[in-house]
Amino acid sequence: MKKLFLIISCCFFTANTFAQSIITETEIGDSEGAAVQTPIAIIPEPVSLVKKAGSFTLPENVILQAVRSGELKQSIAYLSDRITTSTGKFVSTVSNSNHPTIKLILNTQEDTQLGKEGYKLNVNPTQVVITANQPAGIFYGVQSLLQLFPAEIESKELVKDIKWKAPCVDVVDYPKLGWRGLMFDVARHFFTKQEVKQFIDDMVRYKFNLLHLHLADDEGWRIEIKGLPKLTEVGAWSVKKTGTFGDFTPPTPDEPRTYGGFYTQEDIKELVQYAQERFVNILPEIDVPGHSLAIIASYPELSCTPDAVNYKVRSGEKIMDWSRGAPPTALVDNTLCPANEKVYVFLDSVLTQVAKLFPFDYIHMGGDEAPHNFWEKNDQVKALMLREGLKTIPQVQAYFEKRVEQIVISKGKKFMGWDEILEGGVSPTAAVMSWRGMKYGIQAANEKHNVVMSPTDFAYLDYMQADPITEPKVYASLRLNKAYQFNPVPAGVNAQYVIGAQANLWTEQIFTFRQVEYMVYPRAFAIAESIWSPIEKKNWTNFVDRTQQHFKRLDFAEVKYSPAIYDPIFTVKRSADKQLMIELTPEIDGLDIYYSFDNSTPDRFYPKYTAALQAPKDASMLRVITYRGKQPIGRLISMPVADLQKRAR
Repeated sequence: MKKLFLIISCCFFTANTFAQSIITETEIGDSEGAAVQTPIAIIPEPVSLVKKAGSFTLPENVILQAVRSGELKQSIAYLSDRITTSTGKFVSTVSNSNHPTIKLILNTQEDTQLGKEGYKLNVNPTQVVITANQPAGIFYGVQSLLQLFPAEIESKELVKDIKWKAPCVDVVDYPKLGWRGLMFDVARHFFTKQEVKQFIDDMVRYKFNLLHLHLADDEGWRIEIKGLPKLTEVGAWSVKKTGTFGDFTPPTPDEPRTYGGFYTQEDIKELVQYAQERFVNILPEIDVPGHSLAIIASYPELSCTPDAVNYKVRSGEKIMDWSRGAPPTALVDNTLCPANEKVYVFLDSVLTQVAKLFPFDYIHMGGDEAPHNFWEKNDQVKALMLREGLKTIPQVQAYFEKRVEQIVISKGKKFMGWDEILEGGVSPTAAVMSWRGMKYGIQAANEKHNVVMSPTDFAYLDYMQADPITEPKVYASLRLNKAYQFNPVPAGVNAQYVIGAQANLWTEQIFTFRQVEYMVYPRAFAIAESIWSPIEKKNWTNFVDRTQQHFKRLDFAEVKYSPAIYDPIFTVKRSADKQLMIELTPEIDGLDIYYSFDNSTPDRFYPKYTAALQAPKDASMLRVITYRGKQPIGRLISMPVADLQKRAR
């Protein structure tokens, strides 16, 4: 996990001064078939959406017309499956019809406004028409169309007694950035091929098009490399631990190393094809020279340290000391040796195969958080510095990065690394993924490096999204309102070199795929809108309304998400006379907070929070819950007063 010692503020996003009211004209039916109102709630917000009179109703037999159906088979299959599964209606695909229900049209003459991924969506009372220049645009138009139907369209089984209506609209839409990514760390904990497919299925609903797979780290090597069998025989396996990652006791020699896994090359080919069918590219990351303990445990000769013959793949025990900040002090040497020629031969073998498996232009080679303390004492590194005229350890890493980039280029690929590669000098052709805030991305773009923005303060989805009392503790927080403030093309940057942006999910504290979903959503909504929608269309209040509509959609899709927006933010201070004062701040409008100090469970008949609370002298527990009107909407949070006392120090 990237360590950054800064305080993430939980400030509220100020809504744009323009009014952007949510439209509430769609009629759907409840389980009784009665008409109710539901809003138009497309995420990410389109460039232009004009509401028209009337609504479109899906007929029992849906005729889907696509003239160039071979090029649109992905969108046809996707739309047909989603309609038939939840509605039970029959969908037929034709190349020509007098009265088609839905028309998918690829432009014969390019609409320059739409580019490669834009679309136009026209919903009329009798017909739906989606037009685009390229198949990807049709696919994204399909996503927006589905979001116009009742939330039950997301169901994995037939839903009865629903009026399958969509409002009549004209939509013109296209993305702000071409690289719209989510990073999925499958190294810390192995996630199955089917789970990666599910991750892809979930992300494309919100028009993400880049899956960054973090395939190698101290905790595991996850890809088969022919000719280097120990990478998966040894490097893919650790001791299963349960609890808090980073605080686990070191495994004993007799504990079985059976926790983990890897993707065969056939698995990778299958995943790449699956992603491509959904207009997603996969960016592979092999993180070197740091974060390489799984490599070194497999092939100790690639280390500078003789004791590496005794190293094992990390199982979550402490291996780094961050008390002095970055770079960390390594307790074991988890770095490849930059002065060892065998390292470059090894990487050449690995990258030859990686390049063939992944058709995407870039290979990400990490470069972050490489500790210096073992290199500083190593005779091989000292000899390298003398031979190459290197004055500092960052220059040693720059030497390594430049050699690795040449290997990447020799495979017909482009080199990308985390922003540490800027230290000590970097090749002009290297691309930079900026994670330690925006400043390194701005610097790199202004120096004419291609840049992908993925800063911790807006886009790290492993950070806590609610109070630490409610979820696994991580060293920083990122609430939804902060993520929504992400502007990947900030003032002062050479915008032509910002090729995209993404959010990153590191999985040290994430042991299951359900927790993956919980950490990604709804913050991925905020990221999707930040990298697709025009900045002038962003509006916090409107976004919150749409997000709550999508909670219903995720419920039907059986995707887990965090309800943290309904949790109050706890702020603790001391009064002038040293009394503990507790402030409770909702993240969104329209909520009432009720509380108790008497160990009982509050509801709306309990005291309502109106001003800072003073804990009674002997109270040991503060319990709070949020309501919207008469209905409980937030989680019951039980906060020990002792914890609040510690926070006030």
